[in-house]
Amino acid sequence: MKRLRRLIPALALAAASAWATDMPNSSSTAVPAPNPAIVSNADAAAATIPGVKKEDVRQSPVPGVFEVRRDIVYMSGDGQYVFTGDLYNVPTHSNLTEAHRRVLRQKLIEAIPESQMVIFSPPQPKYTITVFTDVDCAYCRELHRQIADYNRLGVRVRYIFYPRTGPNTESWHKAEQVWCSADRKAALTRAKLGQALDAKACGNTPVQREYELGKAIGLEGTPGIVASNGAMVGGYLPPQALVEELAQQQQQPAGPPLAQQ
Repeated sequence: MKRLRRLIPALALAAASAWATDMPNSSSTAVPAPNPAIVSNADAAAATIPGVKKEDVRQSPVPGVFEVRRDIVYMSGDGQYVFTGDLYNVPTHSNLTEAHRRVLRQKLIEAIPESQMVIFSPPQPKYTITVFTDVDCAYCRELHRQIADYNRLGVRVRYIFYPRTGPNTESWHKAEQVWCSADRKAALTRAKLGQALDAKACGNTPVQREYELGKAIGLEGTPGIVASNGAMVGGYLPPQALVEELAQQQQQPAGPPLAQQ
């Protein structure tokens, strides 16, 4: 919510700037019809809103309402209104906002090479999940305690570090020690069992980047489980329940293309 309050003035200014180029020169208070100029002139938004690129602004399914890909917020075409919340298509009972979030999560996670993850995989996986994990999180430890059961059911688990307490904390240092260990899989298992690690610092680690990724996708807790289609499964689920959820996720339609206008 704090980020949204900081973002609203910039959103409104960018929208109004793009809109003003096509407004009639009149003292009338009538609002002109929605104009897609804000989308075609997305350079104005990109130049005004920190962190927002031209392709981050696009037309939503609602005429006159535009989507800004920054925590996914919506903005009226005249720049007067910005609002949050999920956008639903009533006839199809589909959550359009969540469908787009899936695409964004998938793209962000795919940008992390698997060489920067700690992976536990069966020989022939049926499903792949990406798990944001905290070494000291109780439910993260419970999930890892059953890692063999997840693998036996065909679930490939890709761990990404997300120490909830943030930088320069004990959990953060433990994550870095896992990464700096010669056998990261064994080290992660030991750390989740509460055993001390003796790995020395090894310079640059992916912990900071992966922590920022978790914040970027709006992670609220750990374990944060993301399916291969970008869907946020949620927190800990027992092995069989997780497999049932993943089977349902495979039936979900693909989200909207990122470049859609």
